[in-house]
Amino acid sequence: MVGCIRTADMDASTINSNTISPQRINTVLDEVYQWSRGQQYRGHNKHDGLNSPILRATLGWSKWPRLVAIQGVMRAPVNVRPILLTPKVYNPKGLALFTMGLLDRYRYDQNPAHLAEAEQLLQLLMQERSPGDWGGNCWGYHYPWQDPGFYAPSNTPNAVVTSFVCEAFLDAYRLTQKQEYLDSVASTLRFYTQKLSILKDEPDELCLGYMPLPMTMRVMDVSILIGAVMAQYAQLSGDHSYSKTAERLVRYVVNQQTDYHAWWYTDPPQDSHITHDNYHTGFILDALQRYMDATGDYQWQSNYDLGLQFYADKLFNADGSPRWMSDKDYPHDIHGAAQGIITFARHRDQYGELQHKVLSWTLENMYAEGEGRFYYQKTAHYTKRFTLLRWCNGWMARALGAHLQTVPT
Repeated sequence: MVGCIRTADMDASTINSNTISPQRINTVLDEVYQWSRGQQYRGHNKHDGLNSPILRATLGWSKWPRLVAIQGVMRAPVNVRPILLTPKVYNPKGLALFTMGLLDRYRYDQNPAHLAEAEQLLQLLMQERSPGDWGGNCWGYHYPWQDPGFYAPSNTPNAVVTSFVCEAFLDAYRLTQKQEYLDSVASTLRFYTQKLSILKDEPDELCLGYMPLPMTMRVMDVSILIGAVMAQYAQLSGDHSYSKTAERLVRYVVNQQTDYHAWWYTDPPQDSHITHDNYHTGFILDALQRYMDATGDYQWQSNYDLGLQFYADKLFNADGSPRWMSDKDYPHDIHGAAQGIITFARHRDQYGELQHKVLSWTLENMYAEGEGRFYYQKTAHYTKRFTLLRWCNGWMARALGAHLQTVPT
């Protein structure tokens, strides 16, 4: 059964009785950060098969062998990376997620240790920028990545990774007013506009490429993530040089919404095997909300509301477990669970019961109690009980921090 119970149909006493205590959330967060800190914030990654010296030597020489290596490691029922000598590395997106989780914790309890660690991670992020002349600050994955549409060597800048890092710097600036954080984002805007491929350029619409590589595949969340960063930079800096560009980027993505209020992963849809998946839908919704809040332009509010309803109704089960796609239930992925907690946390009035179900299901099914680790995936028959640092702990640190913003201190 797919669907949800919305809090609009429930009274306040019912909602309050279903609240997981802040103490419980903070205990889990303490454990998660302690374990992740013990890893020095380095970990294995979902698509890092080619970081194995064994697989790189035997399968790293052309597209299809590379895909076999990456997909084989990714789909294995156990974590084979240690056997394959795959090193643990920093993941800039993961560092950004941990940072945002710490900033949310600081908002909640004003504990200076949370802010201090967040700022340490921001300094680490500056050290982990992609090397080379890319026009401005940018970040990528610390492993080579073969996709059906492109091959990216290790550290190739990536628009999505970079956007999440920018979100961490923007959030830190809001709390600290330190100009260096805003300046970092200003530098990144030059990377976006000077180095990324332009895949569609019309007076009212703009689509940018995923990476500064020759490519034709239009990945849907890329443009709106960039547009949201540009809009927030304009709001915080007063510099509106990129405001029109941001609007065109967002309009392109909004215009691709289907008549049943979903988004495909790519435009056109047949460019990818991914259809309407969980967390990319959440990315688009979150970015659209950030854009509207930053600009005060709510012309696409109905698109957002209807997209949010599709997300709730078609990408989560009644027990709170995250569906893989709108037309495919398993695997239940920790990233999808985290994304649901983040997105629905903004809508406790309407989706509070669903958010509670997602959070409860996740803690009951995907958390190694007392260890500080979230599991990777739950299939129909077994659970992959290993932890990919960014994919599992990074996303849940971000999600639980967002959840804390919805509960009283």
